[in-house]
Amino acid sequence: ILPEILEELLAARKRAKADLKEAKDPFERAVLDGRQLALKISANSVYGFTGATVGQLPCLEISSSVTSYGRQMIEHTKKLVEDKFTTLGGYEHNAEVIYGDTDSVMVQFGASTVEDAMKLGREAAEYISGTFIKPIKLEFEKVYFPYLLISKKRYAGLYWTNPEKFDKMDTKGIETVRRDNCLLVKNLVTECLHKILVDRDVPGAVQYVKNTISDLLMNRVDLSLLVITKGLTKTGEDYAVKAAHVELAERMRKRDAATAPTVGDRVPYVIVKAAKGAKVTHMYLLL
Repeated sequence: ILPEILEELLAARKRAKADLKEAKDPFERAVLDGRQLALKISANSVYGFTGATVGQLPCLEISSSVTSYGRQMIEHTKKLVEDKFTTLGGYEHNAEVIYGDTDSVMVQFGASTVEDAMKLGREAAEYISGTFIKPIKLEFEKVYFPYLLISKKRYAGLYWTNPEKFDKMDTKGIETVRRDNCLLVKNLVTECLHKILVDRDVPGAVQYVKNTISDLLMNRVDLSLLVITKGLTKTGEDYAVKAAHVELAERMRKRDAATAPTVGDRVPYVIVKAAKGAKVTHMYLLL
């Protein structure tokens, strides 16, 4: 049953992604993107419900083996790529796998153009897919150029699916997409990445950071750009360590329980410099 469910979900997602590439209307693209994401989550949830002891299809052996096989396949892919795509094998550069996570592998082929990198990526995907048991298949997805790998699950780069022009500036796990940073940080990181990746102006990015810090120290930054919001996931008593937003929510509850944030709410606040000798930094909720 499970293989049939997964094959149907994956095939449907592949069709949705193919339709998304062809779609031009923004509303249609949004619908198709939502559909492929829903299908992805549905397929991924199979891993979760096989690990649930109380459920429709519990099977701990499957859930415990999924991550193990994933790691094995990433190692297998890394070895094949680095063994095949070498100067001794007739290629211009020695390929190097620089990152692998869950179900993806990023390879530096040393290609001189985006188009050449795409050709090598498709060749590698076809070659490695031939070594996997069906329906497992490695697909070429995109080229990142230029690319900044900061740490695990944190990177940024220009995202190319067409060699003529990049699709977008893509970021993962850094301050442009995280909700628990103030808007100033998000805007600063976004602008710096644009200067580094799109304009290729590293000195310009450095100067922009210096100017922003100067504005901040001189009180030339609007207070709304400094608001941090964090979710309240449980009651104050259940937190072992009181974070800033938890402490603030507790103070508000003591002041007026009717208007205080409750579990599930996001608590907006700013942090200001405390008076000299004060025990902790004071936090104020923006109303």
